[in-house]
Amino acid sequence: MTNSATALCRMVLSWMIWPAIFCGGLVGCYFAFQSASHLLWFNVVYLSVVAIIAIFERLMPYEQTWLKRDNETFNDIAHTLLNKGGVQIAAAIGTSAPMAVATVAQPVFVLPVRLWPDSWPFALQVVLGLIIAEFGLYWAHRLAHEKMSLWRFHALHHSVERLWVINTGRFHVVDSLVKIALSQIPLYLLGAPLPVFLWIGAVTAFIGLLTHCNIEVRTGPLDWLMSTPRLHRWHHSRLLAEGNTNYGENLVLWDMVFGTYYNPPRPSSTNIGISGRVAKTFLGQLAQPFSAKGFREIMGRKPKAVPSAVSGSDPGENTAVTTPAE
Repeated sequence: MTNSATALCRMVLSWMIWPAIFCGGLVGCYFAFQSASHLLWFNVVYLSVVAIIAIFERLMPYEQTWLKRDNETFNDIAHTLLNKGGVQIAAAIGTSAPMAVATVAQPVFVLPVRLWPDSWPFALQVVLGLIIAEFGLYWAHRLAHEKMSLWRFHALHHSVERLWVINTGRFHVVDSLVKIALSQIPLYLLGAPLPVFLWIGAVTAFIGLLTHCNIEVRTGPLDWLMSTPRLHRWHHSRLLAEGNTNYGENLVLWDMVFGTYYNPPRPSSTNIGISGRVAKTFLGQLAQPFSAKGFREIMGRKPKAVPSAVSGSDPGENTAVTTPAE
């Protein structure tokens, strides 16, 4: 194959990969949800998509240096399985026996008339549910950047210095719980049925994998509708003006409404990470946000020291570049 033919093939693939993997994952979910063991088969589909993305990351990487090891793979997998995965499973269980919070709140906040449009075509119900859930996800994500009390947990996700499929689920458990609460409780209170939750979860899972993928993909018009790798790389930028944008988890609707959509006409950032630092071990990363010392490390602040007549610097000075403003 000539160089020009190879280049053409690569370009065609770059346009096809994102929609093909996303749609393929949803088709797999359709059959999984038709089975008696829908959660089991969903996980089979999910892991298959992870494997496909991992292969393309080697064949068509967006950033070559992101293929190098960063000694965080174990922690990334552990956070995915025990934190993000764990709370998602708990939420899935809650859809069949309504969330305790929703059960308690229902007599107070839910009107006697059922609000959920059960008569709508199911696809439209999923779209409506996605828009409602996305509103909660947007604000949970945005507040995690703007409020120090939440950033201390969310910084774990931004501490990575390369994006690839394995660190998609690198979230602190508190961060994940806040997102689930703000995105799912409104749906419980409105009376959304279990299948709507399952499909919103499927969409979120596959878009999440794709936003973190280190694949040279072209998403074009999709950048104006959905969260894509291009938009999410800007969100991970070390520069505040770039990083405090594109909060949408699945859709960019609320970024456009609230003025945080960012997509300049140039290659998206590869200078990602935070100026603070997170603990090296999995358990250390879980515990770090809860201590004053850990908070200072995450924020990039100098450790407290006994004032010295020689040094005129402020021991609590914030030296972080990517620390959000309260």
